Amino acid sequence: MGFKCGIVGLPNVGKSTLFNALTQTAAAQAENFPFCTIEPNVGEVGVPDPRLDRLGDIAHSAEIIPTRLTFVDIAGLVRGASKGEGLGNQFLANIREVDAIAYVLRCFEDDEVTHVEGKIDPLADAETVETELMIADLESLERRVAPLQKKAASGDKEAKADVALMELALTELREGRPARMASVSKEQEKAFKELNLLTAKPVLYVCNVDEASAGSGNAHSEAVAARADSEAAACVVISAKIEAELAQLDQEERLAFLEELGLEEPGLNRLIRAGYELLELITYFTAGPKEARAWTVRRGTKAPAAAGVIHTDFEKGFIRAETISYDDYVSLGGEQGAKDAGRMRLEGKEYVVLDGDVMHFRFAN
Repeated sequence: MGFKCGIVGLPNVGKSTLFNALTQTAAAQAENFPFCTIEPNVGEVGVPDPRLDRLGDIAHSAEIIPTRLTFVDIAGLVRGASKGEGLGNQFLANIREVDAIAYVLRCFEDDEVTHVEGKIDPLADAETVETELMIADLESLERRVAPLQKKAASGDKEAKADVALMELALTELREGRPARMASVSKEQEKAFKELNLLTAKPVLYVCNVDEASAGSGNAHSEAVAARADSEAAACVVISAKIEAELAQLDQEERLAFLEELGLEEPGLNRLIRAGYELLELITYFTAGPKEARAWTVRRGTKAPAAAGVIHTDFEKGFIRAETISYDDYVSLGGEQGAKDAGRMRLEGKEYVVLDGDVMHFRFAN
């Protein structure tokens, strides 16, 4: 798995431009007027990982297959979206299906691009978007909790547990805080996630800056970064305009353009890394003559579950995982070299997969 990231923000902050650049498509319109994105656009990108290319070279793989990342571009939210203003309310359901939410915030000045609020203030924009999501969560929970309270009063233990969780979220929301601020125990985490609240999802702030600020950010993005730090959220600085230009170039031209701008890599790479870190995702690899392939799992995943990402039969019939660390695979010239040096490990059902593991699963049919 990769992860599915919803892109939200006010109109004219660069959401659709960023989406087009990231997915290298023209699926989302990018025009200078509100609500030009009237359906949620979904696009997949391969996750760039230089380790995969290196493994493919060593294994003489015929095909290189990166893991995939899905972006969902949601229509621009405006103040009152939860009450049906604009078009945003139609797409709140789409946000519920994502793993994380990227708040695209306008951190650039440009008199030719109108701002729906009439001023450039990314923190205020973030508040507007989050308020609409909180209102939607509050209304959803208040509808759902009433019948459960009746069941709980009659002694239903499951209903009591559900009500307790909902009340944790309701307390935060009624105080004007997102549901992710609720104090939830380790045992409650899974059930809390299943409430599927918009404001319980991890947040990634994407600061869309002008070209000159793409490398170091600006005063606007610094203010957003401070907010992110205070919330334990992720934050990345990116220039949607630069990314749009990069998307039109071939690999050699991209490298030259990045060098000219003084940038080491495209913003997409930083965005993916920030998302991976936020969701505690790691990558393991399979490599052979047919293909070198990257697979994504959550940190802490055990070997059978990791095998199940490839095929459910691998998890059901799991016997062992032949495992080589990425560094050993590269330094020893591949699988055979690692075997000869005694660096291939046979790992069982309790093995916790590490980032960069090169794995081959043995399973019973």
